Amino acid sequence: MKTISENRCFGGVQGVYSHASDACGCDMTFGLFLPPAAEHRAVPLLWFLAGLTCTHENAMLKAGAQGWAAEAGIALVFPDTSPRGAGIANAEDFALGQGAGFYLNATQAPWAPNYNMWDYVTDELPRIITAAFAVDEERQSVTGHSMGGHGALTMAMGMPGRFRSVSAFSPICNPTQSDWGRPQFEAYLGSVQAGESHDASLLMTHYGFEGPLLIDTGTRDPFASLLGTPAMAEAMATRGQPGQLRLQGGYDHSYFFVASFMRDHIALHAEALRA
Repeated sequence: MKTISENRCFGGVQGVYSHASDACGCDMTFGLFLPPAAEHRAVPLLWFLAGLTCTHENAMLKAGAQGWAAEAGIALVFPDTSPRGAGIANAEDFALGQGAGFYLNATQAPWAPNYNMWDYVTDELPRIITAAFAVDEERQSVTGHSMGGHGALTMAMGMPGRFRSVSAFSPICNPTQSDWGRPQFEAYLGSVQAGESHDASLLMTHYGFEGPLLIDTGTRDPFASLLGTPAMAEAMATRGQPGQLRLQGGYDHSYFFVASFMRDHIALHAEALRA
């Protein structure tokens, strides 16, 4: 693993690191914030999964999470959103290819050799981080924005017991019924039906989540028709899922929105990770 940078931040350290990834078949970069408490003991970890077109930098620089995480004694990891580099399959569409991994394992050419973001985020990167840093491998939670909110919800419900809590900012909730999902499932997995196990609303209907859950979406989100928020609300109501789905008046899809409610999300995860 290579250290790209390390900066003092709210009494802790915000680092950026790269490593050769077996899952993705290329070098991958991630950000990791360690709070001051990590100098004395292993600390809980909160995953932040970013959205379309993003890298590890977007949430790391714009979400305003480090200060709240430092107070709570929680580490933050910011993975990249896809494999990258020469020879990695890409597309002209910003919602497909590099920057748009959709947190799944591709099965179709030309994506399959590298687009294995599910395995990367749930298996490979956790092993690397817990081996190299003072992070507790048992106490972990997950959040994300947009495509990353989709990833957070599907990983939390698709891997029972893996995460203590889950939250999401303007997540893609019903991708099998959206242009942010159907084209990607057809390209990466061969069919929309193959993507049903990566649809948060369907997972909510069938499985739900045993733990604290929070979803925030802005009422002025310009991508509202692509997110499928009503489908998630219906699925939560039908299942009787404990948790909150909040519509935040006047907010859009930007990181200004994410930063505005980051304190609430950190507080939710801090409570769940405290035990």
